[in-house]
Amino acid sequence: MSARDNILARIRARQAKSALPGAGEREAVRAHISAHPQNPRPATDWNPVARFRDEALKLASTVDEIESLDAAPAAISRYLEAQRLPRDAVCWEAFAALNWRAAGIEVAIRAARETDLVGITGAFCAIAETGTLMTLSGRQTPCAVSLLPETHIAIVDKSRIVRGMEEAWELMRVERREPPRAVNFISGPSRTADIEQTVTLGAHGPYRVHIVLVANGG
Repeated sequence: MSARDNILARIRARQAKSALPGAGEREAVRAHISAHPQNPRPATDWNPVARFRDEALKLASTVDEIESLDAAPAAISRYLEAQRLPRDAVCWEAFAALNWRAAGIEVAIRAARETDLVGITGAFCAIAETGTLMTLSGRQTPCAVSLLPETHIAIVDKSRIVRGMEEAWELMRVERREPPRAVNFISGPSRTADIEQTVTLGAHGPYRVHIVLVANGG
């Protein structure tokens, strides 16, 4: 018996169970996982898009709204100009075909490096209850693009805004089957209050998070 098996056997013994689970116990666990029952949760009788926008703003994110994905480069160009930020960015492959050059932005389709100041990503989904972005790691969705640059810009289709964390995980199980290596939840700019309990932005990631909501992502 391995050390792990020994520890688990001792725990089961304290629960008055046999050292190894039987077929019935295993089937009960499978049935529980398959059902994905939800615990009690607050009422969610609000509009998901409006709730997401409000919660994101509370977290110090900024939010813009556009009618179609084609309008994203111009909207991001306006944001960069208003913030006096660089006009070059690293970007996810999903947005490579957009007309960035016409908006005066040069994009590189790759993972971010420490010298990149602006990162443009999508999101697997957005969580209305908390104003949070959920991203999944992958070859075409490198996490570094949202984590390394000082400014993170996320393009999010309104149809991908779910009510809560429960719906976000369920959506991932349905669409992806197997979880990715990393799941990241982004709730506004990076911040810490470790030093003298003074909130500091950008300590462990982006100083800014700007979210572009798309009415029709197609």
